[in-house]
Amino acid sequence: MRVVPAIDIIDGSPVRLTEGDYSRKTEYRLSALDAAKRFEDGGLRYLHLVDLDAAAGRGSNLSVLERIASETALLIDFGGGIRAEDDVRRAFDAGAGKVNVGSAAAKNPDLVFEWGKRYPGRIILSADVRDRHIAVSGWMENTGLDIIPFIVSFINNGITEAVVTDISRDGMLTGPSLELYEEIIRKIPSLTLVASGGVSSVQDLQKLALLGVRGTIVGKAYYEGRITIEEMKEAECLQRG
Repeated sequence: MRVVPAIDIIDGSPVRLTEGDYSRKTEYRLSALDAAKRFEDGGLRYLHLVDLDAAAGRGSNLSVLERIASETALLIDFGGGIRAEDDVRRAFDAGAGKVNVGSAAAKNPDLVFEWGKRYPGRIILSADVRDRHIAVSGWMENTGLDIIPFIVSFINNGITEAVVTDISRDGMLTGPSLELYEEIIRKIPSLTLVASGGVSSVQDLQKLALLGVRGTIVGKAYYEGRITIEEMKEAECLQRG
């Protein structure tokens, strides 16, 4: 299991939201680039970068992606505001290794199936859930789509990796949604599942590894001092062993 630190961006700077609520954000003094360099210097290889302005349809932080990609060797998966193929291409051109697709996947799945064929292995399904239902548009719009059949439809069309975020736990530091992830793994064993939301300790990482998730995103727990970069790296090494 890989441990993936997250940087969420508003107005070019790192923030963390609570339960996806833009009015409940915490801002951090370090720059996105400084945070990324700290992760790289600590031996981490991956980065989950989210443009919250683009997700809400009110701007773009592609320049942040470009700078991190040009000044680090981190393997970046990028999300936020990916609604058309031009957005996908711009993200790749700016240095993203993979692109997370959320709203477009729910609203126009056939289009996203085509992206999966055109960019094999580089499209990640972003499945953000509230009460088992997919939420889109910066988590502000609930679709009524149930998480299990939603993921299955993408598996059946060749997109086999998904970041699944339990919105009710995101930024809450109350522990990950273990029951949800266990159900997903049991019902969709071919999925490369990346867990997101609620991680608050190294013990949470260990529990997720035992479940069989393939990756875990760590955000607020790092920025609030609950987990260090060294602990993330050690957990990754232990899980590989």
